[in-house]
Amino acid sequence: MNTQKLKKALRASAFTHEEIANLLKNEVSNVNAKISYMVKHHILIRLKKGLYAFSELYRDNSVDIISVANRLYTPSYVSFDYALSYYGLIPERVYEVTSATLHAKKVFETPLGRFSYRPIPMEVYALGVDWIYDEINGGKFIATPEKALCDKIRGDRGVGRLKQEKMREYLMYDLRIEWDALLKLDVGLIEEIANRYKSYNLKSLSSLLKRKKDV
Repeated sequence: MNTQKLKKALRASAFTHEEIANLLKNEVSNVNAKISYMVKHHILIRLKKGLYAFSELYRDNSVDIISVANRLYTPSYVSFDYALSYYGLIPERVYEVTSATLHAKKVFETPLGRFSYRPIPMEVYALGVDWIYDEINGGKFIATPEKALCDKIRGDRGVGRLKQEKMREYLMYDLRIEWDALLKLDVGLIEEIANRYKSYNLKSLSSLLKRKKDV
């Protein structure tokens, strides 16, 4: 199977060793050697052991970085700073792809960039996570704006306990989120996430937003 046919068969942004092997096994006597050859000659790039993507020169579609993040470390969903930037809640462009996971903390340095994963409790993991489908990459998981903000605040251990006024300052000056954007968030979902997390700061956030919406 030539590279063009392989590209048509492997349309997703990232694919496994097994997926490549299943396509090549009837045409190549040594699949591992063939994959190593494609990596050496910059047809494929290795993201981690057993996971690959096409190099930029051989890529027909732009990389779906959220799908790649999901496949690098499972189970996981994109959240924290990257998701906040994705939704336009924070002004900075974020280059590190940040995710939540049920497993241990992990970082991958790949040719596509840096991917980091932080553990969160099972009780809150599935709440406030969107599943998005596209025909090329299948389903991918990303936090809703509310969950991304809650994950970010709960994970920011350096801020201490934030009463409502301090929370307002943190949102405006540390995260630089506009009030108009905050007031569009689902306070009920934030309140539910706060209860699952058992987080003082997230309860302070939900109370602050509820009070501002009532003004």
